[in-house]
Amino acid sequence: MATIAAATALISLEEYMATSYRPDREYIDGEVRERNMGKRDHARLQAMLSGWFDVHEKAWGVLVGTEWRTLVAARRVRIPDVVLVADEDQPEVLTDPPILIVEILSPDDSYSDTQERSADYRRMGVKTVWIIDPKTRTGRFCVEDAWTEARRLTVPGTEIYADLDVLFDRLDRKRRQPRN
Repeated sequence: MATIAAATALISLEEYMATSYRPDREYIDGEVRERNMGKRDHARLQAMLSGWFDVHEKAWGVLVGTEWRTLVAARRVRIPDVVLVADEDQPEVLTDPPILIVEILSPDDSYSDTQERSADYRRMGVKTVWIIDPKTRTGRFCVEDAWTEARRLTVPGTEIYADLDVLFDRLDRKRRQPRN
C-alpha cells in the first residue's frame, strides 16, 4: 500500500506576518504550524500567571503578554503562552529576547516539541524559560541550558517568581467547591 505524504505549502515570513490566524499559528522555516490549544487547566493557569505578573509589573519593571508573536530566528516565529518583557515600548512582534518565556503544556504537546520551542527561545537569547505541566502539577525552569524542577519558579537576578503550589491549589480549589 502506497503512503501519500501531505504536502506543506511554504510561505514567506512577510506573508506570514501580514496574515492573521484564528487561533494564531507559529512560523517555522516557511511552514505555518498549528499550536496545540490548551483546555481548562491550561487556560486557567495562563490567566492566573498573567494576573500575577500584571499585579507585579510596576515593582518588577516588566510588561506581561500572552501569545505574543516572538521572532526567535530569521525564519522562526514562536507564540509563547506567557511572556515578560522590559517595561518599555515594545514592537508588535518581539525581536529582542524577553526576560521570561512561560510555556504551559497542553495535553497534545510532545516532549520533542517542547524541547524544540525551548531551544529556539534559548538561541534567541532568552535567559529563563519556564515549562509548567498542569497534568502532573509540576514545573521546571531553564537557566544556562540547565533544567531544574521546582515548586517556586524564579528568574535569577530578579524578584520575579511564581509559586506553583499556590497556583495549583487555586486551580484545584475551584474543582472541590460544591455546586449549588
